[in-house]
Amino acid sequence: MHPGLSDIRDFHAHVYYEPGVTEATAARLRERVAEEFPRAVLGRWHHVPVGPHTRAMYQIAFPVDLFSTLAPWLMLNREGLDVLLHPETGDDPRPHAARGVARREAAAADGGLRRARRLAAAPMAGFDASAGRR
Repeated sequence: MHPGLSDIRDFHAHVYYEPGVTEATAARLRERVAEEFPRAVLGRWHHVPVGPHTRAMYQIAFPVDLFSTLAPWLMLNREGLDVLLHPETGDDPRPHAARGVARREAAAADGGLRRARRLAAAPMAGFDASAGRR
């Protein structure tokens, strides 16, 4: 059985950064989130990969009713940082790869980006580029 919208307990946004390179940008974004969305819960800084995350990051957890404002705000204000956004249902051990929406390299959580790059570089079977069709 597939989860429905009512199964979503909250959302997580993972903000990725490079320690010493984009860390100040990540800190600035974090401060702005705290000011604009006081109900959001800011997780610890992880300066090294942790769990399925292959890069330094911190998590922003927020209730479902903030999604319609916080998610688009992050899209507009991420200052070039990569962000992975996923629902938390409490029963899925792999929400990052299975249900996440990523901006660029954030898909690297669970190795998704490396696989996507390999697939994108591979020629499409049966595709005739000169004709523009299969």
